[in-house]
Amino acid sequence: MTTAALETIWFTRCPVPTATGIAADRGWLAAAFSPDGIEVRSLQDGTPDALRQTHYTHALTGLFREGGNVPALWARSRGEATRLIGLTWIEERQVILVRAGTRLERPEQLKNRRLAVPRRPIAIDFWRAMALHGFHGALSQAGLGLGDADLVDVEAAPDGGQWEAELAALAAGRVDAVYVKGALAVEAAHRHGAEVGIDLDAVPERRARVNNGTPRPITVHQRLLDEHPGVVSRFLGVLLRAAGWAAEHPAEVARILSAETGAGASGVAAAYVPGASLHLDLSAERLDLLARQERFLREHGFLAAPVDVGAWADHTPLQGLAHA
Repeated sequence: MTTAALETIWFTRCPVPTATGIAADRGWLAAAFSPDGIEVRSLQDGTPDALRQTHYTHALTGLFREGGNVPALWARSRGEATRLIGLTWIEERQVILVRAGTRLERPEQLKNRRLAVPRRPIAIDFWRAMALHGFHGALSQAGLGLGDADLVDVEAAPDGGQWEAELAALAAGRVDAVYVKGALAVEAAHRHGAEVGIDLDAVPERRARVNNGTPRPITVHQRLLDEHPGVVSRFLGVLLRAAGWAAEHPAEVARILSAETGAGASGVAAAYVPGASLHLDLSAERLDLLARQERFLREHGFLAAPVDVGAWADHTPLQGLAHA
């Protein structure tokens, strides 16, 4: 059987630090494939809603996705034939916020407190998953679990601002603590007068910060990998180049992250470490951390079926680049 010529590949990324976002900004993705007549398109560039939804479902076979692991694991658990071809880890300012003046500074003080857990009417509620695992990471430092706190549902509109509903509930006194992460969260906290109670980034153990973006997966569809393995390797090669460039150009990366996240310079500076590595790999450590996330999501009802993270990973594309 002759494989059909590939005319278009798609990419998508979350509004967070990604090697894909860096490569897109630099124009390297288009440059890498245009000589072969392959058009490179972003799901974020004015595409119909049904197509944009494949950012979560990964039903588009020609798609490269770099983004949160909750939708990626969810899609795989529902039977979508995706493969994990890389993982990154970048600290994103994960904190537990409280009202100004609240004396809540240690994980054990979360016991019996009202913790905001958002609920959004979307196919996979990754916001809820993030909050639950963020609080779990904090509570675990004191030998506690989610059952030791009062989890309070906070309804949020699907298109509402990040953390707005939870922080409004905090300001109104309906909850005692809110988990947030990233640059927009820094700015939202300032708007609502919230302050940091527990800084998860200060915890030495990475396992306390396993969440939707830590580690962050790069996935492709099995069909694309089977029919066009060279295209997959070339795409990863561009991402490796972008990660290397980012480590040497922190000021330019800050500009790109501001555009990617929609946050101002102060929010970006507060959320991300200058020169932080976007290097991707499939190391045993990162795969183990992702497996921890899979177990947490499955135990809390976010996955339709178990995902064997080790079997999901395909090391071949990155190994080929390492030996090139």
